[in-house]
Amino acid sequence: MKKALLLAIFALCIQTINSQSKPDRNGNLIGYMQKSDLMTSNFKKWFEPNYHSYEPNEKVVKKIKKSIKGITIKSFVGTWCHDSKRVIPRLYKILETAGFDFNNNAKMVGISRGKKTPDNLQEGYHIKHTPTIIFYKNGKEIGRFVEHARQTLEKDILKILKGKKYKHSYQK
Repeated sequence: MKKALLLAIFALCIQTINSQSKPDRNGNLIGYMQKSDLMTSNFKKWFEPNYHSYEPNEKVVKKIKKSIKGITIKSFVGTWCHDSKRVIPRLYKILETAGFDFNNNAKMVGISRGKKTPDNLQEGYHIKHTPTIIFYKNGKEIGRFVEHARQTLEKDILKILKGKKYKHSYQK
């Protein structure tokens, strides 16, 4: 019983440390955040329905699953942004279905409407639109998804993971 209680307290502490987002004056999450942050208060209103109603393409998700090993992700999200409200729940659904470990292999940063955080977590990433989801392999960027899909979210992710020629929505 004591071990279970200590384990639960430890898990809560780790979650608190990893989740450092804070609401700005408008109530938007700014800073590092996790899915659990999106499952609270006002964010739950859009996250849950968009997560549960989305049906990923199973064939493409199976291919993603084969290509996701060794990948890390850093995403910049606006909880105020309609594109982030659509894409981020779908991203979670797709990658969780593919067996991706968000807790160890992804960082999500909530940014302001001005695309900034108080700690300048966005610095050096050239964030102009939200969401921006950057995929890395061996520490090197292999591609980024920006705002909306060229084909579908699943197919765009797969192209990035496979190293195929992919240009996000704002690349010429």
